[in-house]
Amino acid sequence: MPAEGVKLTKKDGILQTDEIIQIADLFVKEGVRKIRLTGGEPTVRKDIVDIVAQLRQLRNLEQIAITTNGLTLTRQLPALQRAGLDALNISLDTLQEKRFEMFTRRQGWSRVMAGIDLAVQLGYNPVKVNCVIMRGKNDDEIIDFIDFTRDRPIDVRFIEYMPFQGNEWKENKMVPFDEMKKIIRDKYPDFQALPNQPNDTSKAYQVPGFVGQVGFITSMSQHFCDSCNRLRITADGNLKVCLFEGKGEVSLRDALRSGASTDALKNLIRGAVSRKKKQHAGMINLTQMENRPMILIGVSRKTKLAQKSRNVTPAGNAWHIYPSHVFTWLQSNANVRMYSSLSHIDETGKANMVDVGQKSDSKRAAVAVGFVEVGPVLSRLIAENNVKKGDVLSVAELAGTMAAKRTPDLIPLCHPLSLTYVKVRARLAEDEHRVEITSEVRCDGKTGVEMEALTAVSVAALTIYDMCKNAAAPGTMKIHGIELLSKTGGTKGNFGVDKAKKR
Repeated sequence: MPAEGVKLTKKDGILQTDEIIQIADLFVKEGVRKIRLTGGEPTVRKDIVDIVAQLRQLRNLEQIAITTNGLTLTRQLPALQRAGLDALNISLDTLQEKRFEMFTRRQGWSRVMAGIDLAVQLGYNPVKVNCVIMRGKNDDEIIDFIDFTRDRPIDVRFIEYMPFQGNEWKENKMVPFDEMKKIIRDKYPDFQALPNQPNDTSKAYQVPGFVGQVGFITSMSQHFCDSCNRLRITADGNLKVCLFEGKGEVSLRDALRSGASTDALKNLIRGAVSRKKKQHAGMINLTQMENRPMILIGVSRKTKLAQKSRNVTPAGNAWHIYPSHVFTWLQSNANVRMYSSLSHIDETGKANMVDVGQKSDSKRAAVAVGFVEVGPVLSRLIAENNVKKGDVLSVAELAGTMAAKRTPDLIPLCHPLSLTYVKVRARLAEDEHRVEITSEVRCDGKTGVEMEALTAVSVAALTIYDMCKNAAAPGTMKIHGIELLSKTGGTKGNFGVDKAKKR
């Protein structure tokens, strides 16, 4: 994000929802099988779910994908998946929280990481992570990104730094493909190439044994123009037959709004595609060319519209902020249920993080409990501290304490809280052959710590299960009875305090 921010195009210059669908329908009828919504930041646009749902109705369209900064995924991804989103790319140039804030000039690193975890949980495989590598900025994290693929279905896409107007590109800032490969092979000598499809823009690689993989987009050092079959339409409706195309953009928006027929639009598109050059101009010439990025110039970022859109991407493309009706098409065609009485669901049925900004801080506390049935054999081994993996009860208490502090990373819509106290106790009831787990969590904050207490008990119980599973006969262990015993603080009052004291 530039220090001065970005400027956004006025809403009347942006493609409206019906224009997007009309243009998409034309391309699909001509053979396009995949559409990606990118930018800029598509999730800023209020009708993004509606757009995905309408695209899903286009016959013969095989894939709908999105590229996003990931800041709002924990809130929006379930609805996007229901609407028909097939594939997901998340832009993330660093795995370090402080560096993320420096690059993007905002907080939100933990939300992006939680969004990646949610995408994995929802079955997106792979979850693609786009990372632009710049010398002296994040090239020291290349191995960290490789390790990120070790046990997750993540496809990290290393992108060579490319020149556009205003990004102060210099050749010495670019880390080329071959250099990145050498850095990786110094750590992982068996880092190997994988097969690629004919029109892939990314060269696929993998560390053997890792769940995920890596791709390299080598636009600068090794162009792939002869196999590239991508076409781009900007937020304001211009067709770009090459990402590096400067003055050759063709306005489909103007043709559409002037009443051009379908045949006239097709001829306009064919003419533009036929003028596509064999390859782009090369890195030296590209730096001298006039070529706007997918960022639009027009209205100041400080307008009320931009102020309302607090999750504008580092490449804050305005076409995703055009105000439109929300969910009207999806509600009438996809049978979306209403959950307005639930705090984390808005009136359209979308998952929604509650805004607690207007609440006052107060002392909050919560106590939770849960049980792990272990059977007589495990009960004796735990009592004798004779389980091979170690001290079951102490490790479980430690795991529960750590989990309470990481609750916002595990539960997508939870607010991050500064906890003042966490106590987890795992007690073996030998006569009953079970472990009773209790947790107490406190904070001074705007929202309660019920989820932190429940998360602590749940993770402690899972830790006991994991440490004992190899010594247990099948079916002898059972986790049950996890519940909130009490809470204090907040406007809704206290409950269960006497019950918790008895515990």
